[in-house]
Order: sequence, then structure tokens, then C-alpha cells
Amino acid sequence: MNVWRLVVREIKHRRFNFAMGLLSVAVAVSSLVGAQTLLTADRIITGRLLSAKEAEVEKSVAEKRAAVQKAGKELQDVIRRQMLGLGFNVLILPESQSLSEIHLNGSMSATMPEEYVDRLANSKIVTVNHLLPSVTQRVYWEERDREVIVVGTRGEVPIQHRGLKKPLLDEVAAGKIVLGHEIHRQLSVTEGDTVRLRGRDFTVSRLHAERGSVDDVTVWINLAEAQELLGMQNLINAILALECDCSGDRISQIRAEISSILPGTQVIERYSQALTRAESRAKAKESAQTALKEAEQSGVQQLALELATRRNLEDRHAGFAAILVPLVVLGSIVMIGLLALTNSRQRCHEIGVLRAIGLSTRQLMLMFLSKAAALGLLGGVAGVTAGLMIGRMLVSAQSGGTSWNELFASGTLSAVVISAPPSALFLAGLASWIPALLVARQDPAVILQRE
Repeated sequence: MNVWRLVVREIKHRRFNFAMGLLSVAVAVSSLVGAQTLLTADRIITGRLLSAKEAEVEKSVAEKRAAVQKAGKELQDVIRRQMLGLGFNVLILPESQSLSEIHLNGSMSATMPEEYVDRLANSKIVTVNHLLPSVTQRVYWEERDREVIVVGTRGEVPIQHRGLKKPLLDEVAAGKIVLGHEIHRQLSVTEGDTVRLRGRDFTVSRLHAERGSVDDVTVWINLAEAQELLGMQNLINAILALECDCSGDRISQIRAEISSILPGTQVIERYSQALTRAESRAKAKESAQTALKEAEQSGVQQLALELATRRNLEDRHAGFAAILVPLVVLGSIVMIGLLALTNSRQRCHEIGVLRAIGLSTRQLMLMFLSKAAALGLLGGVAGVTAGLMIGRMLVSAQSGGTSWNELFASGTLSAVVISAPPSALFLAGLASWIPALLVARQDPAVILQRE
């Protein structure tokens, strides 16, 4: 007798029983595959959203960095303009110049060649900028019967390797004179007036506001004219400079570098101006760094929030699947076992007849297990198909979905899909094993007598 024919007849004869078993297997497999599809899609979507969020944050930080740099540059320009009134903060003097003379008389007697400023400008110096050669003498202004300090300056000399920079002070043109506040107040002169100094006429080009310093009793003229008036052709008393943003012991660095270029000179730092400039630069830099740091921290917080939200969703889905899938699989196994047991009891008389006409225990076991295998295999295939479709529907409903290529790219879902039908076949066979064994081992004579 052909066992496979008996299996086919069995399935046709008891369609409802087989359909219920098939449904149980399909539900179990579809729940497993659907859950894995959803979890895989969650990971893909999390990665996608985090990548998009990271790009958005990077763009935002880049824009913020550019804005901070622009604002920082504008702030530095503002501070730079505000610091003009402080003047230069580094004074390069001849080594023989007495500082007492400068502080007590406001003038300088020691000189050095004017070409020193060009030598400094053509060097590779990095600690100072904005070089301004000058002569400074306290003189008696005979035409106005008063003592004043005469300062002769020319335009700032740029340091060649550092490029051109906007000068801190405008050059005093030839034939022009700039008057300090106390002088023009007492002389009652205005811009455009002509004044005479040591036999030479000058046009007043600018009147300084009150500064509360020696500048109030100072007049500024062109360097070449000052050298001629004072008999100092090709000589200067000092080179004024502005220190760069050096860290550490600034003045020691400046002195070491300048002495290597201009031996026989001394370097004096005007402390209050240097300190004010340094604090202003530091404050501007700190403000810019704080703004940039806040932008970066905000970006990190946004990424962390997005990640926490996605991880929370993944954990909820994983927790739900961890409870639902085992329960459904266990219920499916129990259902298949009960269906197999009920089927075998209902067919006791038929089984007794089959045993009486020569069907062996092994053949009976093969018939029952073959039916269970067909049940598991068909239910597994149906469950895989249903699980994939249901999983895709759930994913599409919540986040716009993912492609099949993305879902199967990781390999986890592929492994579940491939292993699900064989696993369903094994579990169906396992659930049917004990009922089939109990019936197949019974004595046909006892079965027929009971019937």
C-alpha cells in the first residue's frame, strides 16, 4: 500500500483539520518573520534618520561656525577701532636712551638710523606689527611762546612677509600739522588754519579731542619735515609697534626677536595698553569659542535626543516581539499537537484496519509525520510571505518604509526567511510525533475489539 497516497487522501478527507493546522503554522511563522522585518526596518530607519540628522547638525554647525567667524572678525575690527586711542604698545629705542628722560621730559635724545625700520620690515619678525618710525623732541615754540612736544611720523611701514594691513594711524602729510587738545584750545585755532612753527608754515589738518595724557601738549608733523626742523636727517628716536597675539611671556619673546635683528636697541612695553589689548583679544576669542561650543553642544544634544527616541521605539518593538512571538509559536505547537491527537483518536478503527491488512508501525508513523511535514512546510512558506507583507505594511505606516534590498542587506532577515519553513516543518513534526507514536504502537486486535 502506498503511504504517500494515504497522506494525500488523509489531507483531502480531513480538510478542516489540515487547514487549522496550516493556519496555526502560518500564524506562528508570520509573527516571527513580521517581527524580524519590523526590527530590521527599525535599525535601517534609525541609521537613515541619524545620518540625515548628523548631516543637518553638521551643516548647522558649519553655518554657525561661519557666522561666529564673521561675527568674531567684525568684533575684532570693532575692538581694533576702539583700541586706536590707546596707541602703540611696544617702543623700540636706542640702547643708550634713558627712560627717565622720556618719563620726566617727554622727549628723547638718543638716535638710531632710520633704515632700522626698513631692516625690521624686511625681516621675518612675527612678534610685532604696524611699524611706525618717529622723532620726539621737547622744543620751545617761539612763535607761540610755549613748550610743546614735537613728534614727526611717516606712514606705517608694513612687515613684508605678513602682507599689507590697515594702518592704525593715518600719515601726517607734508605741510600739515595735528594739534593736541590743550594746544588748540589755548591757541583757539580750527582745522584749516595756518600756524607757523620754527619759521615754517603748516596747515592744521586735525584737532585731537582731550586724551588726558602727554598727547594733549603734542603736535604731529611729517617725519621728513621734523627731521629737517630738528637737524636729524636720516635719524629717528624710536620705532613704535604693536605686539601680536603672543602667548606666554610676550615681552621676552619680542625682545629676543628684535635684538637678533636690531642689536644695540632696547624694547619697552607699555603695560596698560598691552594688557587692555590682550584682554580685549582674549574676550573676543572667548566669546567666539563659547558661541561655537554652544552650537556644537546643541548639535550633540539633538543627535542624542534623536538616537534616544529611535532606541526607545526599537526597544518597545523588540520587547513586544519578545513576548508575542514565543507565545504564538508555543500556541501553534500546542494546537498542532492537539489536532494530531484528536485526529489519531478519531481514526482508531481506521488505523486498526490498516494495521490488520499489513501496514507496519513504521509506515503509520511515516504517514502521520509526512502529513505534519507537509503542514509545516506549506504553513512555513505561507507564513513567510504573510510575515514579510505584514512587516512591510507596519513599517510603511510608521516611517515611509524601506526597500526589499535594504531589508535583506544585513543578512539577519534573510537567515530568518530561509530557516523559517524548515523550522516550521521540524516543529510540526515534533508536535505530531507523540500522538502518532501512541496510535501506531497500539495492537490492532485491541483496537478492533474496542470498536
